[in-house]
Amino acid sequence: MLRKLGKIAGFFGLILFVVVTLAFTSIKYNNATCRSIEVEYEPDELIRVDKSEIIALVKAADEKIIGKKFDQINAVKIEQAVEKHDALLKAEVYEVVTVTDSASYQGVLSVRLKHRKPVLRVMSGESNYYLDKFGGKIPVSSNYSANVLVSTGTFDEKFAREKLLPCVLFMANDEFWDAQIEQVHVEKNGEVVLTPLVGDHIIELGKLDNYEEKLRNMKAFYKQVLADNNWNKYKTVSVKYKNQVIAKRR
Repeated sequence: MLRKLGKIAGFFGLILFVVVTLAFTSIKYNNATCRSIEVEYEPDELIRVDKSEIIALVKAADEKIIGKKFDQINAVKIEQAVEKHDALLKAEVYEVVTVTDSASYQGVLSVRLKHRKPVLRVMSGESNYYLDKFGGKIPVSSNYSANVLVSTGTFDEKFAREKLLPCVLFMANDEFWDAQIEQVHVEKNGEVVLTPLVGDHIIELGKLDNYEEKLRNMKAFYKQVLADNNWNKYKTVSVKYKNQVIAKRR
């Protein structure tokens, strides 16, 4: 019995030691100062904001951050300031503390980024920007580029978000259309023309009402007619009329 009580006492003593040690270490870590800022993101992200731009945002949120103790740094405020950048979906701020000698600590403020993922580039009139799948607007920058579907023509931002984007997402989620369509052009009357990668023709989709049905009809035409080495026989293929596929030869 005494042996069992001794083991229990030893166990709780160990827990107390760990708690006290962690608390003491935490106090010393909080006294550590920020010596630099590092920016992290996944290397395969399509959009990558220049790291110097992020560091500038951090310093704008806290002008005296370099040399400041970590327990005096408002990480939430910095995250909110960084996340205001239109190309970013999320920012996470945390400290990495290193021991310089037995009595002093210093560290790095790390900013981990999650960028928005563009699915469409809009080039309409003087407008030039990306949209992500949520309709979030991403600015174009010389510091990054994304190889995504391009839309041209005459249309406003509301049309791009509410009409064009759902159609683009539908094609992106279809393996065939995702590989086949290179460009989307919107005419002044709101009718849409698709430029495919394979074949020397264009697809007249018409108004974006019932685009799912129109694309299904077009895919059936591809399989039944164009698959037999007829890719360059036609100049235009129109599916803008209900339940009709009208192909014009060259």
